[in-house]
Amino acid sequence: MSIVCKSSSEIEKMRRSGRIVRQVLEATKEAVAPGRSTMDLERVAEKKIRDLGAKPAFKGYYDYPCVLCTSINNEIVHGIPSEHRVLKAGDIVSIDCGVVLDGYYGDSAITVAVGELTPELQKLLDVTRESLQQGIEAAKVGNTVGDIGAAVQQVVEANGFSVVREFVGHGIGTKLHEEPQVPNFGKREHGPKLRDGMVLAIEPMVNMGRPGTRLLDDKWTAVTEDGSYSAHFEHCIAVTRNGPVILTE
Repeated sequence: MSIVCKSSSEIEKMRRSGRIVRQVLEATKEAVAPGRSTMDLERVAEKKIRDLGAKPAFKGYYDYPCVLCTSINNEIVHGIPSEHRVLKAGDIVSIDCGVVLDGYYGDSAITVAVGELTPELQKLLDVTRESLQQGIEAAKVGNTVGDIGAAVQQVVEANGFSVVREFVGHGIGTKLHEEPQVPNFGKREHGPKLRDGMVLAIEPMVNMGRPGTRLLDDKWTAVTEDGSYSAHFEHCIAVTRNGPVILTE
């Protein structure tokens, strides 16, 4: 397993691609409303990526057809935008986007409320966001990948939710997916050591019910096995001597 550490100039390039991803997600989030389709969101994102001078990272990746993944309610990740998937009040939609700029990738995800949420669903979003924050804080030089996963898992399970096992975070750089894999569960002091210059995409996927998943017939969309709702947040971070730096803010 070869883990590539980035130079400060490479991290700066990744910060630029990360900022573009953030602008795309913000523009897309503004378009979320009851009655909009996930293809409406796709169009907003595609135009924004183009306007900002980047290329979409997902479109064409293993023949994936779109620039966004849009996953509603019990869909965990990799939902394909469609004219037929119309948002309604009380839904949650995870919006995952990646871009490439000057050969370097950025990747980030948010889960957005469509109108008012039940307190329990709002808690799911808050806990998932908090678990990401705790995972990022564990991404310090000298810690391990297991420390990140353990930090995420602790927050999630303390709140009565569960962590998806089949899908994990990852290294990122001149490729969308690099080593190491970054699970959202694990044991402290286990796994690869974190070194200065590593860049990781940390992305908790959290289910309200049990952790089991299954794949739909489109061979992309992953859903919860028990039909419970799922949330997903993701940031790219650089591990540095001065602590973790979020590149997708």
